[in-house]
Amino acid sequence: MLDLSPQRELPTVLLIDDDLVSREVIATLLTMNGYAVHSAENGEAALELLAEGAVRPGVILMDAQMPGLSGIDLIAKLRASCPHVGIYLISGSAPGDALVAATDGVLLKPFHADALRKLLEGHADKAVASRLDPQEPVVSPEILQQLRQLMPESAVREIYVTLVADLSRRIEALGIAIVRHDAGEIRRIGHAIKGGCGMAGAQQAARLGALLEMGAGEVDDNHLDNSRMLLQDLRSAVRGLQRILDSQLPA
Repeated sequence: MLDLSPQRELPTVLLIDDDLVSREVIATLLTMNGYAVHSAENGEAALELLAEGAVRPGVILMDAQMPGLSGIDLIAKLRASCPHVGIYLISGSAPGDALVAATDGVLLKPFHADALRKLLEGHADKAVASRLDPQEPVVSPEILQQLRQLMPESAVREIYVTLVADLSRRIEALGIAIVRHDAGEIRRIGHAIKGGCGMAGAQQAARLGALLEMGAGEVDDNHLDNSRMLLQDLRSAVRGLQRILDSQLPA
């Protein structure tokens, strides 16, 4: 038994695992302790549940290796559907740095009920808020207008296409630096994001980069949640930039 307090507000869990026995054991443990659990046997089934609105998870537990859509590709689609939901790997072997960096934590199989309890309690206890300001423009209207006055629309679009691609690479590198607790690399990546995004007028991403450069994303025990939230915020900022591309600068 997980022995969780019944007064705690428990997140809804989406469990994705192709192994029937693992899925049943984990789902039973969670259900017996008050969690609402929705299960999917693969990535495609999980995305279908989300698309239908059949589940609004607070936590996603997913196996690291499954047939079909899995790994980094599945995580990217889950992030797009649930940008601020905690995603945790449950894996029978140690996953690679890039895969770990894309998620919010790892639990190695076989694990005891106590390990699952600690993971979920730790998620519930997080009090770190998103640093994104919904009133802040994704792109500065003034800078976008200046660029449009200086160059053709196709060239302006290419700047933001390049920016989205560069940010995506830096986010992957940032996730790995967080996993490795490399504070110097986190600051360096933050500095690069601040500079490049600032020049292109990508306000949200530039401000998040500045926070990383100042040390808001350092990864000692007191700052780990900050770093992971900033990583999620940067992913949201990239999606915002892509929306700008699609709506205001179509190909």
